[in-house]
Amino acid sequence: MFDRPLYYENIKPFIGKPFIKVITGIRRCGKSTMMLLIQQELIKQGVDPRHIISINFESLQYGHLRSSRPLYEYVRELMPSIKGMAYVFFDEIQLVEDWEDAVNSIMLDFSVDMYLTGSNSKLLSSEISSLLTGRFIHFTMQVLTYSEMLAFREGLSEAREDLLWLYIRRGGFPAIHLSPDFDERSSCMVLNSIFDSIVLRDVVQRYKIRDVELLRRILYFIADTVGSPVSAKRIADYFKSQARRVDMNTVHTYLDALVSSYIITRVQRYDIKGREILKTREKYYLADSGLQHAVFGYRDRHISGILENIVHNELVSRGYVVYVGKLDALEVDFIAEKAQQKVYVQVAYRLEGEQAVQREFAPLLKIKDSYPKFVVTMDPRFSDTIEGVRHIPLERFLTDGRLF
Repeated sequence: MFDRPLYYENIKPFIGKPFIKVITGIRRCGKSTMMLLIQQELIKQGVDPRHIISINFESLQYGHLRSSRPLYEYVRELMPSIKGMAYVFFDEIQLVEDWEDAVNSIMLDFSVDMYLTGSNSKLLSSEISSLLTGRFIHFTMQVLTYSEMLAFREGLSEAREDLLWLYIRRGGFPAIHLSPDFDERSSCMVLNSIFDSIVLRDVVQRYKIRDVELLRRILYFIADTVGSPVSAKRIADYFKSQARRVDMNTVHTYLDALVSSYIITRVQRYDIKGREILKTREKYYLADSGLQHAVFGYRDRHISGILENIVHNELVSRGYVVYVGKLDALEVDFIAEKAQQKVYVQVAYRLEGEQAVQREFAPLLKIKDSYPKFVVTMDPRFSDTIEGVRHIPLERFLTDGRLF
């Protein structure tokens, strides 16, 4: 198993504490492995393995426990044989009917340290949050960052430039990088399998989607327009141009289902001058750039959007809340904020010629505060800093933790 310190170090302070640790994220991003890593660490620290209760609800072995009452009774029957604290791991808890009742009762009645995973952001709906108020800590996992992928493939004789392009083309699902023998075709087969399982299991079944073909076409539209503003009206208008009438409310519903399943992320626009979040012209980014290639194969015309997607996901992995910036008629690709920190980022493929330099630097040069401002590209030769706005090659942006 591969260690994921990016997440483990955040979870570690809460191990053994009376909080439910809730880990959510897209299917196959490594949530189950994280649970196993935590169990291994507990055993290393002297916890008796018999004190660990671990259930993966995707397994038919535990199919009879997919309801709150049988699950509660199962744990209750185990507790007399456990002296002291029990460590409870429930994987894909959303498969249990009324799971929140079982979790709440187990926490009330027994001495437990509890960990939950789920592939749905609705796991923490307002109703559940009310029931578990003040007793849970939420962690969101993503696929591998570029730095994590480098660690995954450490020891292989691969050039860094080749690895960067491999990440751009194949993305960061751990399953893609488990075998160094995977070629482009094998990787696409794995990505297509992941894509289908997310769409069919985490979206269609969970949200009882009736028009699966429409859902797929909406997702294809998002993948084809990554980096561009998207609205339900724009999607409905596109289908209208294809001689198919689609209700905007249906588009909204399907978009919400895709967001809830973590396959796409909605990014709001922020008016820098007016200092307010805008309700129009949002952007959507994929959970992993490799999913775009699973849908379309690699296309050069997608490269700018793919790079934006990778930078967005990197900023999120570093704990930032991300917005698209509006400054008069100009757009800043990303405003990223956390605590007292803020970073502005513009993303482009290359800076070929003065016109391209002016286009990419201009929005950031108009912002007069002192927070870091970067133009990130694939161009390793351009090294100028213009009035405090720095150009950073993508590879360095993804690996240099000292930048911001």
